Amino acid sequence: MQRIADYALLGDCHSAALVSRDGSLDWACFPRFDSPAAFCRILDAERGGCFRVAPEGHATSERSYLPDTNVLATTFRAAGGVLELVDCMPVSADPEDPARPRASHSVLRRLRCLDGEVAVRVALAPRFEYGSFVPRFTLLGSQEASVVGGADAVFATATRPLEEADGRIRGRWALRAGEEAWIECRWARADQVRRREPSAEGFAADLEATLGFWRRWMASCRAEGEHAALVRRSALVLKALTFAPTGAVVAAPTTSLPEEIGGGRNWDYRYTWIRDATLTLTSLMVSGFASEATAFKGFVERTGAGRPDDLQIMYGIKGRRSLPEIELPHLDGHRGSRPVRIGNGAAGQTQLDCYGQLLESAWLYGRIGGELTESNWRALGGFADVVCRRWREPDHGIWEMRDDPRHFLHSKLHCWMALDRAVRLAKSRGGANAAGRWSRERDAIRDALLEDADGRGWFSQAWGSDAPDASALVVPALGFLPSRDPRVLRTLEVVAKELGDGALLHRYRSGDGLEGGEGAFLLCSFWLVDALAHAGRVGEAEGVLARLLELANDVGLFAEEALPETGELLGNFPQAFTHMAVVTSCAHVEAARHGELPEGAVDFADFLIGRSRSAALADPAARAAT
Repeated sequence: MQRIADYALLGDCHSAALVSRDGSLDWACFPRFDSPAAFCRILDAERGGCFRVAPEGHATSERSYLPDTNVLATTFRAAGGVLELVDCMPVSADPEDPARPRASHSVLRRLRCLDGEVAVRVALAPRFEYGSFVPRFTLLGSQEASVVGGADAVFATATRPLEEADGRIRGRWALRAGEEAWIECRWARADQVRRREPSAEGFAADLEATLGFWRRWMASCRAEGEHAALVRRSALVLKALTFAPTGAVVAAPTTSLPEEIGGGRNWDYRYTWIRDATLTLTSLMVSGFASEATAFKGFVERTGAGRPDDLQIMYGIKGRRSLPEIELPHLDGHRGSRPVRIGNGAAGQTQLDCYGQLLESAWLYGRIGGELTESNWRALGGFADVVCRRWREPDHGIWEMRDDPRHFLHSKLHCWMALDRAVRLAKSRGGANAAGRWSRERDAIRDALLEDADGRGWFSQAWGSDAPDASALVVPALGFLPSRDPRVLRTLEVVAKELGDGALLHRYRSGDGLEGGEGAFLLCSFWLVDALAHAGRVGEAEGVLARLLELANDVGLFAEEALPETGELLGNFPQAFTHMAVVTSCAHVEAARHGELPEGAVDFADFLIGRSRSAALADPAARAAT
């Protein structure tokens, strides 16, 4: 079975697919990210189902994305010649909203012989509902076939002959230099028929439309500097992980890719966490994409509608609140890592930091010129009131620990941020007198946080604990204390020493109610980059950043974690949190190199957005648009 790093992402802003180095599409859900998988060989080599296109016999491969797109090109070198495989999930722009694409819910694959002669083998074997049964395969003509089972269907159309054998649709084609072939796998409901003419011209038009969509979207990207290529790739990943109909951003397009090979820390990340709001907004705005930030704001407004007390930490991509966690015992798991889970039980946890992320997002959205309506303001005020009532409670924290609640630093710190941003917003709206209670409770949280830290000289995982936690690195990032405050610097030293493994950081080493271990958490390692840069240790920040960027796979994708000893990628993939951090950490280091980081207490996200906005306004074309 392939390793996690062996995969590349295809996406259409509705769902996603993963294609391995050997040309096998081993993961795809239709029509949405959170739909039951139609292909899940990545979770079970025997039962999962795949869609493979590759030369017959041994071949080596190299791959890359076509510039500024999510269209993948893989070049195979076989004994008889060279074959190029171009893969995409076709999209087209909506004339009323060019940033919100229309999806065909399909995978399109173009084969072209570049040299010599290549014998090609095609095998299409979907296994709907996470490989729980074998569907029915039917040839509809010499170049068309259907696969139907349960609630789903797939229609295959090719420009060369197809056959049915051994529970799959097959193709055996010989291509000479200059010749090409096309095959499309198009999803439908079982009661639909989605046949199409096997026309090379029609397929080529779909590919060109897809290339055009991605390149027009990327024209707004403002990535500059030494790491611009990886920042641009990260922006494309984040766009691919957006659900166009609602503006939601999934944490990752996969479920149950393990945090430890053979271990049981396998979770479903095909949902949207409220916690991601600030980093999503910041990374998109820093990259130059305002419309996606506005769409995500709309998603948060809708999902958070109702009583502020009823806010959840995560939602389905259409706003669903109920995400029951279920195990799928019929699947072996990625490289034997059981159990495979769908749904996420953490949706019912109490995590008080989400209020801070929402208020921070609102503050930043206003800073970029976004409008907050009276309805928005009432909701935000309600969230601030909830924090006033509840900040003294324990919770499960950012890491969603599955044991007893604690008084986590990260949660208390974000409660402080929630009230701090609420006070700022109130003042900006001329309502400073209404924020008196928020100010008093904000100061009470600050006093409590400093009292706990002063007792040991640094910020620990939770009140009364001496366990370090990498989330303490965000103390200065929220503007709570200056980056060079002695307590901040001491926290940086303790975290790096106790949780560091080379340039990489683990989240924590304390108990969390779960068995097994995990890799180094890449988001935490990027937090280390930011903390070092703002502490004036720019050379160290550059060194850690360089090591982190080396962990990208051959096409620039990052997972959630990595094994420090080998750099092997672990966890769900590609991980939005990590790609967001690539964008922001590269921006921090670039600013540090030019001596642009401010002194004193500063909100890192506010700084980056202000810097990005200033750069955009300095550009005549951007200034005219604004």
